[in-house]
Amino acid sequence: MKQQWSTGQAAEWGKKQGWICAFNYLPRTAVNWTELWQRETFDAPTIGQELGWAHEAGYNQLRINLPFIVWQDDRDGLLARIDEFLAIAARHQIKVMLTLMDDCGFSGDEPFLGPQKAPEPGKHNSQAAASPGRDVVCNRDMWPEVERYVRDIIRHFRTDGRIAIWDLYNEPGNRGTFATGLEEVLYDEKLEVFALELMQKAFVWAREEDPQQPLTVGAWHFSQDLDQPESEFFTHPIDVEAAKLSDVISFHAYVATPKLLQALRFWQKFNRPMLCTEWLARHVGSVFEEQLPLFSAFNCGCYQWGLVRGKTQTTLPWPVVRKGNHDYAHLWFHDVLDEYGIPFCRKEMELVRRLTRMK
Repeated sequence: MKQQWSTGQAAEWGKKQGWICAFNYLPRTAVNWTELWQRETFDAPTIGQELGWAHEAGYNQLRINLPFIVWQDDRDGLLARIDEFLAIAARHQIKVMLTLMDDCGFSGDEPFLGPQKAPEPGKHNSQAAASPGRDVVCNRDMWPEVERYVRDIIRHFRTDGRIAIWDLYNEPGNRGTFATGLEEVLYDEKLEVFALELMQKAFVWAREEDPQQPLTVGAWHFSQDLDQPESEFFTHPIDVEAAKLSDVISFHAYVATPKLLQALRFWQKFNRPMLCTEWLARHVGSVFEEQLPLFSAFNCGCYQWGLVRGKTQTTLPWPVVRKGNHDYAHLWFHDVLDEYGIPFCRKEMELVRRLTRMK
């Protein structure tokens, strides 16, 4: 079986990539990744338009999630649409990080096929759908099917140069939900136990397929507590194991700049390329003018949340932030462009352009 990349292999990959300035992507016409990838609602014209805007702004990579249930229902169709998506991205000189699993089912529903629910008015990311979903993660009898999915996708694209990185599992164990109208993180111990084991197995399955791209899972248990000592950053067992198994380090950081700086110093000690695969939350101090230059200085790839304002409504803050912030209507929480490609803040896009050209 192929082993974890050495630090030397990882460093060589990082040199070839250069500095990654990227975004997490859903087109404005999709409320979740199920809607994006289903045959009936795959919107290639909008994807092409939006990735053209991203290229013009200076971005060079994106991160996007895949839905297990669409693979189960329409395997050949999904593979064809992934290939079409990669072709669109390549035309705009954007490489892709594919994420295979995700526990963020903020809608409160198990994932389902067919027409997706409309976004709930005024609610952040109200119809986010997990992959494969809690019921599958917590049922080991279903894991052989998950294994077939992971192996099949990686085997099909293992030598595809349009794919830069495999993110095997987004936020394993996250039982957060916005369904109640308040942001709650429901620490579901059963889900966490199963998610940790499933993540470990996913690394084994993926490595046995021997992809040319690196594997990663992001550490995501990052408190907003500014007084938390650096030694306590990312000490959750899932985060520790993810860092131990990953070829390149990835983490999430919706935090103010002083804490981001501490996190960058923390991960720098691992001597592997660093990727912050989720950031940008303007209401809590995760902002372009301070943090994009910091990512560049540390040569840490960064993937802000969102590109174009759309059905996910992620320009609205998390409900707990919105509740205490009277400026939420003026200040966007995530995202950088409106539905016409006009920047929320031109200075942010000028900074992206300047830094990516410098690198």
